[in-house]
Formats: sequence, C-alpha cells, structure tokens
Amino acid sequence: MQLRSSEEVGAALAVGTPVVALESSLIAHGFRSPDNLAVGRALEAAVRDEGAVPATVAVIAGEIRVGLDASEMARIATRDVEKCSARDLSFVCAMGWDGATTVAATVRIAAAAEIAVFATGGIGGVHRGASVSYDVSADLIELSRANVAVVCAGAKTLLDLKATLEVLETQGVPVIGYACDEFPAFYTAESGLPLKQRVDGVAALSRVVARHRALALPGGLVICNPPPREVSLAAAELEALVGTALDKAEARNVSGAALTPFVLDQLDGLSGGRTRTCNKALAEGNARLAARLAVALADQT
Repeated sequence: MQLRSSEEVGAALAVGTPVVALESSLIAHGFRSPDNLAVGRALEAAVRDEGAVPATVAVIAGEIRVGLDASEMARIATRDVEKCSARDLSFVCAMGWDGATTVAATVRIAAAAEIAVFATGGIGGVHRGASVSYDVSADLIELSRANVAVVCAGAKTLLDLKATLEVLETQGVPVIGYACDEFPAFYTAESGLPLKQRVDGVAALSRVVARHRALALPGGLVICNPPPREVSLAAAELEALVGTALDKAEARNVSGAALTPFVLDQLDGLSGGRTRTCNKALAEGNARLAARLAVALADQT
C-alpha cells in the first residue's frame, strides 16, 4: 500500500517506539465543530501522556497519511471531507480528494504501516434489520483480515450487538473484555451479552496481544474498554433514545454511511448532550489504554 508516514511516526516505527493509530472519521463526522478538532487533539495528547506516538490516519489530497500535523488535522476538522471506508481508498486517492478514514480503512492502513494498536470510540457492526437490508459494517471484515488490536468501547449502540458478536466469532476475531465481563454498548457498559475472555491489567493484555501476533493469525483483536461509569447511560434509557433516533432516521430515509452520524447527532440532542460527553470520555479512555498497551508490547521486544 502506498502511504506516507509523518516524520515523527516514521522515526518511531523505525526504532520500535510505541505507536497508536487513530481514525479521522471520528474528527470529521463524529463531533460537531469546534468539538471535533478539540477531540482530535485531546486523543493525540492522551496517547503522548502515556508514552506513545499518535498516528492519526487520513487521506490528504489523494495521499494516505499516517500521522497528521496541526494544519492537516484542522483541514480534516473544518472541511467537508469524504467518509472513507476501506472500499473508498482507491477512488478517493485517485480523485485527489481529502478523506476521513473509518475504522475499516484505518485498520487496513495501520496493518500496512505495521502499527499494532489502534484506538477508536466504537466499532461498526451488524445493523438492526440486516436480515433484510444486509447492512453489515466493513469494520467486521477488516478486523478479520488485519492483525491489529483495536481498543474500543464495544460496538455502536444503534447496532444489533448480538449479531455483531456472532459475526466476529464466525470471522475468528477474539473479543476480549478489559476488566469487564460484558460486551460494552458504546454509551453504556450494559448490554446483557457476556464475554468469554477477560483480562485485568495491561501486562496481561499485552501478553495476549503479543501471542496473537506471534501466531501470525490473519485477523486482529477487539479489546473492549467500557465507558467511564460516571458518564455512561443506563441501558434501558439508552435503548429508548436509540429507538427514537432510528425512527427519525427511517422517517427521513437516512441509511447507509449516513445512518450512524445521523443517529449519534440525534442522541446528542435527545440526551441533552450526555451522549456527547460520554463519547469524548470513552474515546480518550480508549486512547490511553491503547497507548499503555503499545508501550507494554514495545517493552516485550
């Protein structure tokens, strides 16, 4: 894959300094301005605080970038850029456009850049009603192909979480609870879906990830880090809000790539901003855990 690492990221990878990949769709499409740029900067700062180098991934003028400078991140945050999944990379690059990479695209790029750890808010998955719509996120497919550890707060709340776990199992992707026994549902730690594998502490987590990589298995791992308890929502309340947001999406014929950002925006308003507060906190928590994991992996080599 043709990509260009920033000078900082390239130097870090060359000498084995821990690096954490970060997606840019969260900046371009996950938050409104000016929160989006502040969140992007906060995630990079969190990674640095824990001793790793952040590598925010995006497409800038048709070139895949691994690591953005301040002006490039501002460009992604303030312009109307393409939402770029794995399938969109070749077209966006050929057109010379800017693109904000989703989980699927970022996982593929991180693997190509030999970055072992990626932090995001929540992964995509199987949408409700997928038996009719066949709407299944490319995130799940890329996770089965790229040996990257993805630290997240589970999957987005608007999804069919049980079906999402079933697809991950079918694809051979381990789903590991970090200090939790239940699959997180993004804005809440409560999904009612138990996890078979749990670790407590970064040292144990790094041993699992290192062994997974040493076995040269074809896919990655999903590391579930629940949202902070003090900002998470109760599962019953959240489900009611999601139902309302999905009804609005159906009434307005919102679907496909536009569905998730629409629903997240609706949840922000319906919850009085509490979901946005939770989203910021969980994203930063995931960045910190990913950085600690990357440092622990580097210490093993």
